[in-house]
Amino acid sequence: MANSPSHKFGQDLGKLLEYVVLYLILKPRLERFARSKNYYLDWQKKRPARRGKKVTWADKYGNTHDLDFVIEVGGTDDVQGRPVAFIEAAWRRYTRHSKNKAQEIQGAILPIIELHHLSAPFFGAVLAGDFTKPALEQLRKNHFSVLYIPYSEVVAAFKAIDFDIAFDETTPHAVFSAANERLLALTEDEKTTIRHALIVASRAETDAFMTALQKSLERLITRIVLIPLFGSEIVCVSVEDALQRLSVIDKAKAFGSLHKIEVIVDYDNGDSIRASFKDDEAAQSFLRKIAH
Repeated sequence: MANSPSHKFGQDLGKLLEYVVLYLILKPRLERFARSKNYYLDWQKKRPARRGKKVTWADKYGNTHDLDFVIEVGGTDDVQGRPVAFIEAAWRRYTRHSKNKAQEIQGAILPIIELHHLSAPFFGAVLAGDFTKPALEQLRKNHFSVLYIPYSEVVAAFKAIDFDIAFDETTPHAVFSAANERLLALTEDEKTTIRHALIVASRAETDAFMTALQKSLERLITRIVLIPLFGSEIVCVSVEDALQRLSVIDKAKAFGSLHKIEVIVDYDNGDSIRASFKDDEAAQSFLRKIAH
């Protein structure tokens, strides 16, 4: 039931972990990195450049999604910049929900990435609790960087304040009710102890996540390929017609006006951008943007 003690405990625990992991562990490192590169880190706060506290971005279909962190180039409190990193977080207690949550994160982030594909932005997921290996692999196969803190490490962190949260679906409601009271009554010292325990437990994962972010945003261009395409459009009514027309095209000489410019940008971290522009002005505008 939605209002059961077990459900409430899961919700309250998730809110606490989100606050600790996102705002006490990850956010300070993101802020240091953003400052060092003159980027703007947006998170759930008041910002004149947008409405309310939520970090909301639209995807290529016009749907909007609330995210946890977005890093921008050229952003300020008053001006929304060009997004170069999107980060979303989630907590799940039971593995049966993990695949759905992974799909939900993909469904929110990937259409946003497609809209901003010319920036080849970084995108990551910060997960805590019980997530199955297939759920984690599903995100990684879709090129997400993943910071994962297993439920066992969360349990160990709470044991540092002598608070056993290793409950499951067979735990009596009375136990959950008592745990809820204890959770809501945590002192600041106890929260600090939990934070330090989680910092130690997640250090390797957090370091790997930050390294992936830095490599993505600090990548160097290794080559740029420009392919100007000249010609006149030839409309064919059948495959046979197309084959015949191709056979008589003078491939040694360009003819007609500029049709489009293909641009290929390769980076030293393996990222690659493929873009197509109708004229050289649009291509130049794109190249100036990726230079920063």
